[in-house]
Amino acid sequence: MAPLRGAKRRKHQPEKDTPTEALPMAPPVAGDWWGTFSHRLAAGQFSTKDCKDFESVFKMSRKTFDYLCSLVKGDFTKKARSFRNFRFGDKKILDVEDQVAVALLRLTTGESLMGIGSCFGMNHSAISHITWKFIECLEERATAHLKWPGPEEMATIKAKFEKIQGLPNCCGAIDTTHILMCSSSQPNSSVWVDGEKKNSMVLQAVVDPDLRFRDVVSGWPGSLDDSCILRTSGFYKLCQKGTRLDGQMELPGESSESMVREYIVGDAGYPLLPWLMTPYQERQLSLEKAEFNKRHAAARMVVQGALANLKNRWRVLQGELWRPDKHRLPRIIYACCLLSNIMIDLGDAERDGMPASQNHDDGYKQQVSNVVDDAGVAQRDLVCRYASRLGGRLME
Repeated sequence: MAPLRGAKRRKHQPEKDTPTEALPMAPPVAGDWWGTFSHRLAAGQFSTKDCKDFESVFKMSRKTFDYLCSLVKGDFTKKARSFRNFRFGDKKILDVEDQVAVALLRLTTGESLMGIGSCFGMNHSAISHITWKFIECLEERATAHLKWPGPEEMATIKAKFEKIQGLPNCCGAIDTTHILMCSSSQPNSSVWVDGEKKNSMVLQAVVDPDLRFRDVVSGWPGSLDDSCILRTSGFYKLCQKGTRLDGQMELPGESSESMVREYIVGDAGYPLLPWLMTPYQERQLSLEKAEFNKRHAAARMVVQGALANLKNRWRVLQGELWRPDKHRLPRIIYACCLLSNIMIDLGDAERDGMPASQNHDDGYKQQVSNVVDDAGVAQRDLVCRYASRLGGRLME
């Protein structure tokens, strides 16, 4: 098609972050970055009630915040030439702490880009650039905080599961949660409609006893069930090949040939496999099976608690995201999981503990899988007999 009459080719100019209104600024507090930044929050009428309290704003300690700044500072400085110099409404250039703070506000509050931008007198595109720069740096620099445990760490994890829930050789708990999105008019958008008629993306997570994420998979549409997402994951392929969860344990009190493979626990929506134990689903359970199910449910609480904390802390994952980029959303989810692990690793999540409610998927019904592996049946029965000998009361 011919160009419009009168149209002239113009040299592309970078977008300017021109504020609609400059913010009145109180004098900075000497020697303290937070003092100045808190004044900006208050002047911008930020939604947090107490803008003077660092932890009430960012939901983390100053120590953790400083660690995040040190983690990304090198990349922020290195990439400075490829990014514009972002400025507040009073024309002051944002330093590293400012940019990390702005990105964290987007993730912790779930406020819109325009809402945060108006608070600081900035264009919403600048908030988006800053947030993505922070997420990219986390993906490069923080991966050590989310990894499958080595032998020594795994031994500690298994000891905790056995001490607290009485399940021997247990290495984690698995579950999924839905990240809700607004409906889209794009082609094939129906694939994102889940069983509850909501538009969503699914996160699958394996969690340890300390509520630390050990393996995460996201990006799959809500129309897929838990079992299907599991089978498409790299975690499933590794376990099926025997390169993950391959350790064996001989149970005390059983015959010398009674070996239990390493496993994780999951709810009834997952298949029963030698490395994935699900609860008994018969209507009338024996005392042994009822005891196993009780311990099994207690072990699963760690993943339910971790997912509930994830959504409570990083509110960008709560509610319906407004037309999110479906290629970027998995990276937002992954970054939030990384940040949760960092807080645990730095001892900054202890005040949270297990949430009062582990309901991280409100409004979703329990899925049920009828896939049963014979070797999985034998493994579960063996663990069931062992658990029944521990007595009818869960250890505390």
